[in-house]
Amino acid sequence: QVQLVESGGGLVQTGGSLRLSCAASGSIFRVNTMGWYRQAPGKQRELVASITNKGDTNYADSVKGRFFITMYYRNYTVYLQMNSLQYEDTAVYYCNADRIGYYGGEYRYPTYRTDVWGQGTQVTVSL
Repeated sequence: QVQLVESGGGLVQTGGSLRLSCAASGSIFRVNTMGWYRQAPGKQRELVASITNKGDTNYADSVKGRFFITMYYRNYTVYLQMNSLQYEDTAVYYCNADRIGYYGGEYRYPTYRTDVWGQGTQVTVSL
């Protein structure tokens, strides 16, 4: 099986920085697009940033110029560098992979899982 494991959340003051990490584990041979979403209390989950396996990136307007997403393709780890954090960035941040190819089952057949989510990591920005 495959899973996404996040780390790096925490408490930071306004204007500070944090880096989130998300590692995909399992017998993986392909990941298409990985991204970070966030959900604040009482709000819908929204896309923060995404990156394809070709390196194409996409950012929410609210984080452009402050957040930067990168991927280390060798071990399918995606990072989100968050700078100039604002109170409004407070949320639970979730890692997502749209499609993961891996060798699964007893005979390790190529298998695909879609829309894979991590468990979430809390980011709190104090005023």
